[in-house]
Amino acid sequence: MRVLLALGGNAMTAADGSARPEDQIAAARVAAGAVAGLLARDHDVVITHGNGPQVGNLLVKNELAAAVVPPVGLDWCGAQTQGTLGFVLTTALDAALAAAGIDRRTAAVVTRTRVSADDPGLLRPSKPVGRHLPADEAAVLVAHGQTWQDRGERGWRRVVGSPEPLEIVDGPAIRALVDAGFVVVGNGGGGIPVVRRPTGELAGVEAVIDKDLGAALLARTVGADVLVIGTDVPHAVLRFGTPAAEALGTIGVEKLRAHAADGHFAGGSMGPKVDAACRFVENGGTRAVITDLTHITEAVTGGAGTVVVPS
Repeated sequence: MRVLLALGGNAMTAADGSARPEDQIAAARVAAGAVAGLLARDHDVVITHGNGPQVGNLLVKNELAAAVVPPVGLDWCGAQTQGTLGFVLTTALDAALAAAGIDRRTAAVVTRTRVSADDPGLLRPSKPVGRHLPADEAAVLVAHGQTWQDRGERGWRRVVGSPEPLEIVDGPAIRALVDAGFVVVGNGGGGIPVVRRPTGELAGVEAVIDKDLGAALLARTVGADVLVIGTDVPHAVLRFGTPAAEALGTIGVEKLRAHAADGHFAGGSMGPKVDAACRFVENGGTRAVITDLTHITEAVTGGAGTVVVPS
């Protein structure tokens, strides 16, 4: 089978959320071990990943140096983290595959994802990113063209657009590499957001794309049979955090959509993962699975996690 494995941002940091270089390298080794388990079963694997902590670190560097060096846009931050995490993941994968005696090559593709210039999510920035700052420090960044909002006692916080992903621009390159036998890392962080100008050329925009929705689109683009969304819990859960909490196993997509409509999945955490899993299955995918890295191998066959199937 062809598997699209989406690693959450937490999968690229330490358990306490630390994102020092050594933490990210150690986390990548754990993820690479799970991928080696899939490749040992002769599956094709494409990997995408979150980049929230890494972009957050870059934003802090931008803020601290804003009076000296002009800050770069979120499209540049996305490209930088794709390059760095692609390097870290492919290096970890090469070591894991060599240790397992698996003869496969790896590659990382810096990936652009097209969004609409008219997308309301792009035109009306509302997604908070980065840390809170006092008004005077935020003003320096506003002068550089960024949008910041007063959040009361905690200070000011930057908000950006979060448009719908429409096309994986570099999807054909990723698919060609997979068809040639490569294990490919691509479309990190949902992809570098770009719009197509009236002249036909592409241009980066100040936005972030939901990484899970980007993963669902990439899975369809590369012809994946299964989408596995790796997170820090083994299942999606109804009534999470209550005595009546219920872990979900195999479930039809219509029923899962109904649970989402009833408000069971938080918008900033499990909600996008459920939406992405449903989208993949609704668009012809065999199944999508939400689970943790420990159960990745079993997840591909539907033997672990929350398994979303056609209704």
